[in-house]
Amino acid sequence: MSFKTTEAHEALRRRVREFAETEIQPLAFLLDKENEFPADAIKKFGEMGLMGIPYPKEYGGAGLDVLSYAIAVEELARVDGGTGVILSAHVSLGTWPIFAYGSEAQKQKYLIPLARGEKIGAFGLTEPGAGSDASGTETTALLDGDHYILNGGKIFITNACKADTYVVFAVTTPDIGTRGISAFIVEKDRDGFSFGDHYDKLGIRSSATAELIFNDVKVPKENLLGREGEGFRIAMATLDGGRIGIASQALGIAQGAYENALEYAKERVQFGKAIAHQQVISFKLADMATKLRAARFLIYSAAELKENHEPYGMESAMAKQSASDVGLEIVNDALQIFGGNGYLKGMEVERAYRDAKICTIYEGTNEIQRIVIASHIIGKAPKEEAGAKKKKAGAVTGERKKLILKDGSPKERVAALAEALKKDGYDFTVGIDINTPIAQAERVVSAGKGIGDKKNMELVKALAIQAGAAVGSSRPVAETLKYLPLNRYVGMSGQKFNGNLYIACGISGAGQHLKGIKNATTIVAVNNNANAPIFKNCDYGIVGDVLEILPLLTAALDNGKPKTPAPPMKKLRRSTPKKLPPVWKQHICNGCGYEYIPDLGDPAGGVPEGVLFESLPEGWTCPECGESKDQFIEL
Repeated sequence: MSFKTTEAHEALRRRVREFAETEIQPLAFLLDKENEFPADAIKKFGEMGLMGIPYPKEYGGAGLDVLSYAIAVEELARVDGGTGVILSAHVSLGTWPIFAYGSEAQKQKYLIPLARGEKIGAFGLTEPGAGSDASGTETTALLDGDHYILNGGKIFITNACKADTYVVFAVTTPDIGTRGISAFIVEKDRDGFSFGDHYDKLGIRSSATAELIFNDVKVPKENLLGREGEGFRIAMATLDGGRIGIASQALGIAQGAYENALEYAKERVQFGKAIAHQQVISFKLADMATKLRAARFLIYSAAELKENHEPYGMESAMAKQSASDVGLEIVNDALQIFGGNGYLKGMEVERAYRDAKICTIYEGTNEIQRIVIASHIIGKAPKEEAGAKKKKAGAVTGERKKLILKDGSPKERVAALAEALKKDGYDFTVGIDINTPIAQAERVVSAGKGIGDKKNMELVKALAIQAGAAVGSSRPVAETLKYLPLNRYVGMSGQKFNGNLYIACGISGAGQHLKGIKNATTIVAVNNNANAPIFKNCDYGIVGDVLEILPLLTAALDNGKPKTPAPPMKKLRRSTPKKLPPVWKQHICNGCGYEYIPDLGDPAGGVPEGVLFESLPEGWTCPECGESKDQFIEL
């Protein structure tokens, strides 16, 4: 067994390192400061033939091995963690599923330009309710003739808006769990496919990260990746390989921080000698070097296993978890060696400190990695007890009416909304100052980016006056567009609204915003995107042109007189919708009371998830008491 890379590997390392130091490093500070994607550098990297490192030359790749790919990510991340993950997400997430599961036609059309670096790839799995637990996927793809109609959205997507080709996961068969998820190749220019704002992140700021929004996106049938129902398996297999890339990113960030700290420790003199020769620092450097070597062997071993088509799921999880955990320790020690200088903006070690943390979170948190590792060691945990129904993730704002007014003209829908609000107890003859602090306001009318130009804020203010409300906004409206002061934005990171009525105008409903309004008694949404998350989190909603709806709603709430001062706020009781009965008929065992749940099936009895009671085999018996199928009572 050889523990040394080949000369070819080291030649590649030198090549990528030279590129990183000449093309990325001089821009790294500015990329971080401006939250900017290094488009020109990535284009050059592609022209060097390095965007398809592990793929066969016949498909446009470089024909190298997985270890070469790991080295390339490591060397890019050594100077900039964000650039490292651009390559990692492109190769392992956006491209590998097409290589592994795509048809020959799909490979010719999509894999070749991706491997050549002519196009960039991305991977769309994560949703607000489907992070570590991908079975919570709510994005849907319904077959309609020769196309699937894609609706929903994804969050925290690396390379979003910069990528050309996306591997997206959506539910094609509802109510049967992960077996109902399928994978699709979706091109950037599809009608109805749009993007949210580029996230303002703590670290890896040169990496573009944003939401994917699908509003009746038509995806050709031939863009189904694999077969229907194989999506979850494709996603999990893809993440196994992706973890090698993230481990390499963590290693590269830590390696760069270590090298900078070592150089500084040799130059910094205290008590008459370089601090590198102070025992406390020399021991710290020794520990850092040891951790780096151990992490590198874990990563390279996992890469070799994958290259040789050996099982590598456990090893890639170990590499990702260990490299990212020790990576945090190494950059922390590196910053400590720099002392106060390391805490200053613009220092490479300060950027590495911020970049390193994400490696413990994405492509499976390190908590999930430990679950993966443990499952390989001791086997998977037993299924939930029979009869314990698996709950779907609820709305961020809790149970809501979700009455979306669709019938009639815009004027008629607005009139219906105004009548419903009055029926709920809202008195629109009273009002408060529109500049009332958000936390003290009984009502708030908030503006999102969907209102467009700043001049349209006058429509929002006019509605606030007639609604008797204060004016608020989403974070981008205050921070990016600067339409309002920062103390007016509502969200988990801003002001919390705990009053009664919240009217969201052109707000899509990002998770951090929704968490700031979850205590509102009534949430009203106006948005032109029927798939905006706000509609899953509201009591009343109108899908339509915000600039058309707002004047109509303002007129509907205008009683023709100036508003009188509102009395002290009295918190109204929130009405919760009635729980709907299950979509299947309930069947209870007459012998022991066990309820058969189709969502769970009976794996121990050979019945998979999704099988209805009527379809159970004749010989099936109650898993609790052994009663036959005919002894079950239909409720």
